[in-house]
Amino acid sequence: MEGVVDYLMRDVLTRIGGIDLCVTEFVRVSQNLLPDSVFYRLAPELLRGGTTPSGVPVIVQLLGSDPELMAANAARAAALGAPGIDLNFGCPAKTVNRNRGGAVLLDTPMDVHSIVAAVRRAVPADIPVTAKMRLGYSDKALALDNAQAIFEAGADGLAVHARTKVEGYRPPAYWEYIAQIREAIPIPVTANGEVWSWDDYQRCREVSGCRDVMIGRGLISRPDLARSIKRRLQGEPEAGIDWFEMQGLLLDYFDQIVADKVRGYVHGRLKQWLHQLKRHYPQAEQLFSQVKTLRDVEPIRQLLIEQRAAA
Repeated sequence: MEGVVDYLMRDVLTRIGGIDLCVTEFVRVSQNLLPDSVFYRLAPELLRGGTTPSGVPVIVQLLGSDPELMAANAARAAALGAPGIDLNFGCPAKTVNRNRGGAVLLDTPMDVHSIVAAVRRAVPADIPVTAKMRLGYSDKALALDNAQAIFEAGADGLAVHARTKVEGYRPPAYWEYIAQIREAIPIPVTANGEVWSWDDYQRCREVSGCRDVMIGRGLISRPDLARSIKRRLQGEPEAGIDWFEMQGLLLDYFDQIVADKVRGYVHGRLKQWLHQLKRHYPQAEQLFSQVKTLRDVEPIRQLLIEQRAAA
């Protein structure tokens, strides 16, 4: 989720609770061994033992197509303290795919195997190497071939987004294909795609047969979703985040962006989160329409403060 789940968002979401593991936005590997500064910029958790401030491990995800470059950068990330390395074979972005990254590699399972194998050889045995894939690029014909290639190359786990690149993010997610993959390979398989609620989570696990579920957009639109799921699994009462509390999180997130980002970046990130929140919080629609007309930091902060005071 490039440009969405950066370390500031990871901090906010993991403080709420219910999340066992995070994966970074992808680190793009194209021509060089990246300097330490790139890894620290995208995964500053490396400076604190590879976890968010609330103690949730953060796996570093790499995206690229050159096996040796991917291996060298994976080794560097591991040396900097990454608790795990994940490989992106799922990104549907046209720019990424045109440059032989992400989901386009699923058309050539041998290339997928070469990348995973090179990274596995380069990374210490005690650091897990995992992969994230879609069901294919234009169709699902090679889904099992790619999963088998990832397993045979030595991966310790696989997350599967249950759609092809062409299907993008359009419902439904085809969890039944994840079940076929899970039955075909002996490593842990994590299900992903179209989990927005407790009911979705239950159906996803039932259809896929997976114990673990990865949640992306569903967690951005409802930040307490993972906590809610975990509490229900433990037989505890839910404690949902109401709009008043959500406004406090928005203000906290906004202040962190202001402190950490260039000022022209602030407006877009807040709008982006509000847009996602509209799915679960109807009040976010009105706030979104007000924020999008503002450009300067102080008027935006004042609006957030006033809106919360009026809630």
